[in-house]
Amino acid sequence: MKRSWSVAMAVSIGRCRPCLKPTAILPPVREQLDTDVAIVGAGVVGCAVARELSQFDLRVTLLEAGPDVGAGTSKANTALLHTGFDAKPGTLEARLVARGFELLCEYAGRVGIPVEHTGALLVAWNEEQRAEFPGIVERSHANGYREIGEIGVDELYRREAHLGPGAHGALEVPAEGLVCPFTTPLAFTTEAVLAGCDLRRSTPVTTIDRLENGGFRLGTPAGHLSARYLVNAAGLHSDEIDRMLGHERFTVTPRRGQLIVFDKLARPLVEHIVLAVPTKITKGVLIAPTVFGNVMLGPTAEDVERKDDTGSTRDGLAYLRTEGARIMPELLEHEVTAVYAGLRAATEHVDYQLSVHAAEGYACVGGIRSTGLSASMGIAEHVREQLGVAGLRLEPRDRAPVDFTMPNIGEGFERPYERGELITADREYGRIVCFCERVTRGEIRDALAAPVAAVDLDGLR
Repeated sequence: MKRSWSVAMAVSIGRCRPCLKPTAILPPVREQLDTDVAIVGAGVVGCAVARELSQFDLRVTLLEAGPDVGAGTSKANTALLHTGFDAKPGTLEARLVARGFELLCEYAGRVGIPVEHTGALLVAWNEEQRAEFPGIVERSHANGYREIGEIGVDELYRREAHLGPGAHGALEVPAEGLVCPFTTPLAFTTEAVLAGCDLRRSTPVTTIDRLENGGFRLGTPAGHLSARYLVNAAGLHSDEIDRMLGHERFTVTPRRGQLIVFDKLARPLVEHIVLAVPTKITKGVLIAPTVFGNVMLGPTAEDVERKDDTGSTRDGLAYLRTEGARIMPELLEHEVTAVYAGLRAATEHVDYQLSVHAAEGYACVGGIRSTGLSASMGIAEHVREQLGVAGLRLEPRDRAPVDFTMPNIGEGFERPYERGELITADREYGRIVCFCERVTRGEIRDALAAPVAAVDLDGLR
């Protein structure tokens, strides 16, 4: 089942094609606004913002153009849990990745998001790359991460015995890890919905008008929605939403990353995340385990024109195989489970395009690249704080916190088919319908009846 999942995840977030005309100013309306905060885009960042704001006495509406949450960039990335050690010091990205790492590590353990702290090794394959180590360490220290350190060639091959020949040493980053890219946005949305958030899937935003007395009216195929505050977390389409509000600050150029997923029999080859020395354009091709027990090779970094161009290419896959044969030759001997491609919301700027316009009641959360998964809770906290400064009333809800646990789909933790007491209580957890991934009827039943239920086959996968 996971084999089909990996392929299905390679779809573009929200096929919203909004009108790009500037917003109009509409006359005052007497009726109460429909919601306090409307969030456009239910990728991992939009879902995190919805979760954050739903902890307060607010009406929150989360709008997603696609059929499911986290259905685009969020589920087609490398799923690494980054410390932010290599971010550009002083940027908003550097601060929010570090903060998001701290928050997500705690949250994942509390609600059952699969996380594995394998650590990472950033490998130099020549002396020029090794000469970059002091600068990388300096950036890491400037970003507040000091556990980074250099290891020699002998120690590197002791830790990763299957690396190809010719490595010149590595930097060890012990806290880097793996996270489930599917459970994370789903957990955020589940908590938000249980707290009262109004989730509207398959609801693209086609027009936005400003209201004369403040606020916005959003047009969708299902009708209009009025909101006092608007959060633009539309991912690949965040620049289009920004232009609908009259701004011209950034342009999203989709950056395609193709990846190859190898069979679980390859998992014993890799102990750590094996990183490349980054360039100005890309962090390079990596080899990493996944929380599902597979091994991943990629990504490429190709600027494309279309925001739905998630197809794999012969040249891209050939390049990955060439890199894989150099980094870890034995990996190429294993069966390929899937290939997929995701699109990152790259812009002409080196930092996130995150700004809050207090007078408008508008928060733009654009240009969130592949670090968005790790930074998501840090970004949400920042947006909440800035909206509070902009006038959003943040009164805590007068109710007990939401208590829930996500179903586990990670291989590092007990799955339902392994839990005898669970099967004794409910025999459906012992009835396997997918023998490759050991998926049970009970898990499928639960997914169809969850607070954020699967609405199509991709969501079920």
